[in-house]
Amino acid sequence: MASVHESLYFNPMLTNGVVHANVFGVRDWVTPHKMALLVLLSELGRTGAQLGLLERRRLNRLLLPLLQGPDMALSRLRKAIEECCPQLASSVHIRLKLMAEGELKDMEQFFDDLSDSFSGTEPEVHKTSVVGLFLRHMILAYNKLSFSQVYKLYTALQQYFQKDEKKDGVDENEMELTNPEELDGKMEKEELDGPLREEEIACSGPLSQKQAEYFLSQQASLLKNDETKALAPASLQKELNNLLKFNPDFAEAHYLSYLNSLRVQDVFSSTHSLLHYFDRLILTGAESKSNGDEGYGRSLRYAALNLAALHCRFGHYQQAELALQEAIRIAQESNDHICLQHCLSWLYILEQKILDSCVLLEHSVNKSLHFGLPQRAFAGKAANKLMDALKDSDLLHWKHSLSELIDISIAQKTAIWRLYGRSTMALQQAQTLLSMNSLEAVNVGVQQNNTESFAVVLCHLAELHAEQGYFAAASEILKHLKERFPPNGQHAQLWMLFDQKIQFERAMNDGRYHIADSLVAGITALNSIEGVYRKAIVLKAQNQMSEAHKLLQKLLIHCQKIKNTEMVIRVLLSIAELYWRSSCHTIALPVLLQALALAREYSLQYLASETVLNLAFSQLILGIPEQALNILHMAIEPVLAHGAVLDKGCAMFLVAKCQVASAASYTPQKKIEALESAILNLNEAKTYFAKVDCKEQLRDVLYFQARLFHTLGKTQERNKCAMLFRQLHQELPAHGVPLINAFK
Repeated sequence: MASVHESLYFNPMLTNGVVHANVFGVRDWVTPHKMALLVLLSELGRTGAQLGLLERRRLNRLLLPLLQGPDMALSRLRKAIEECCPQLASSVHIRLKLMAEGELKDMEQFFDDLSDSFSGTEPEVHKTSVVGLFLRHMILAYNKLSFSQVYKLYTALQQYFQKDEKKDGVDENEMELTNPEELDGKMEKEELDGPLREEEIACSGPLSQKQAEYFLSQQASLLKNDETKALAPASLQKELNNLLKFNPDFAEAHYLSYLNSLRVQDVFSSTHSLLHYFDRLILTGAESKSNGDEGYGRSLRYAALNLAALHCRFGHYQQAELALQEAIRIAQESNDHICLQHCLSWLYILEQKILDSCVLLEHSVNKSLHFGLPQRAFAGKAANKLMDALKDSDLLHWKHSLSELIDISIAQKTAIWRLYGRSTMALQQAQTLLSMNSLEAVNVGVQQNNTESFAVVLCHLAELHAEQGYFAAASEILKHLKERFPPNGQHAQLWMLFDQKIQFERAMNDGRYHIADSLVAGITALNSIEGVYRKAIVLKAQNQMSEAHKLLQKLLIHCQKIKNTEMVIRVLLSIAELYWRSSCHTIALPVLLQALALAREYSLQYLASETVLNLAFSQLILGIPEQALNILHMAIEPVLAHGAVLDKGCAMFLVAKCQVASAASYTPQKKIEALESAILNLNEAKTYFAKVDCKEQLRDVLYFQARLFHTLGKTQERNKCAMLFRQLHQELPAHGVPLINAFK
């Protein structure tokens, strides 16, 4: 096939019964399918006045995808027309039959009559309309064909019609041999098949330039907005390879191939396609035409920038840095401040793991405001400064109606509020994004906001529900994520990680450590740091203290090196718990104070509150419960307001322990009041633990309650708690750890 860009000379060719004509800017050729469309338009113009308003609306909605889309079988075209207007479908079929079973002169006369559509004072079709342009293109392409090519086109039309007739004959025979119920089932199944799937796109011949451009834009839009409706990665790559086989210089096809390779995390193919895209962009001169002589340099520097982003996406940070340096050098030579600003943003991303990049962040946001570029803000600064940076970016996003960047900003705020421990604010931001209407126009039936931001927000929403004990709701959200972002999609790793983490927490709460251990491998494959941390948690629960301590120490050094502050604090809290279980209570205090200092420095309020609870527990086991009660009042409010249900239960359990320990020095009457207050707090803790099915903690609470009821002389309540304790104790294994030596 001739290149779709080769429009400066006449190069007709026949491929699989399809005649191509590329003449002086004519980028379409005549095919049997397009002749069927011409018949449809002719019949519509002749009988259009007799059609009802509803039928005309349906036909008008059908015409545009038919004119722009790839060729399809006649049976499918007839079915589409019948759904809009059965009478018109019958007329089109009869007209095509007369032409296919007649003589060559009938087809010649048909094309001669098409020109009459533009004649008269009130023509049936305007020359500049979509339909008018299509008719003119087809007439011009047909008039440029030689006699032999006209004959081949006529032969192709006969084959096109006869193939449909044979299919109808087979269908009629099947109807005679098939039960009516089975036939209805087949028809329903066919009706459920969506348009433009693999079998329709793989047409009898290569696509014209317009069809190719429509196909590429449609698939690119679906990859962005609703990946589930796009072709499968293998099928899409097959079609792209077919396009590139006939036209290797089709730059847009190379770019869609790059996007398709990213879906399956194919490093080699995505890099190959991206480089070919910019090479073809320069070779075809598309950039120089729109940007003057400077267009070539622009392609080179943005090629380097995109290559840096690609390497960064796959974690190849050294290669990304080299590509970024090249982009910066070319941008500086061209004095391209906008490209330099993008480079500055990626430079911050690359260096934030090894350097303190606060200066880069401030400079990035300031330069964004100067050059009118919306900019993403990242964590690592004080809360007020970070929110100010996001606010400045949001002003630009909303000012220019940049829908995608608005979504990214809201998703970032959701993650940041969760990092700061404000689950209510995180939930509010998540609901804001989910209830927003996209500012971009999308086709009917295409899901909006089907982007990475949407996936991030839904994942946080699922985890928030799981933390509050709403596991059924979390499962529904994850099910929706799996349908919206299929496993082979580029954003599937997000919900896979959250799904594994939720399953891990449920297994740990239920005391099924062998199941939790089996989930560690999956978590590690998706996030190595989370995987190592979860492995240490399992070892700690199984009383393998030495192995857990070694693992946590290695993880602590690594997280400190890459400045993962949140994980550093969590590791320090786990190490402190190991010291408690080993009866090294005094050694745990400096570790907890270090964690508290970090949490307050980075404004991580929830982690700070959790650290204070651990300090209160340390004071309890060191024999100063009164002091522990005093500092508990500082930390328990944020936990009860924003914490997970398990943390709320642990906090109330700790309050009850401190109340009982403090009551030892009280007068008898005051002691009874303190113990009754502790029982009420234990009831609240029991409610929280039951909500997340945390059987081990429930067993401990029941044991503690039974002892308190025994002290107060309440035999009936004591026996009830003792019976429930015995049931759980027989179900769960006992690890021989004293009750007082565990905060969680």
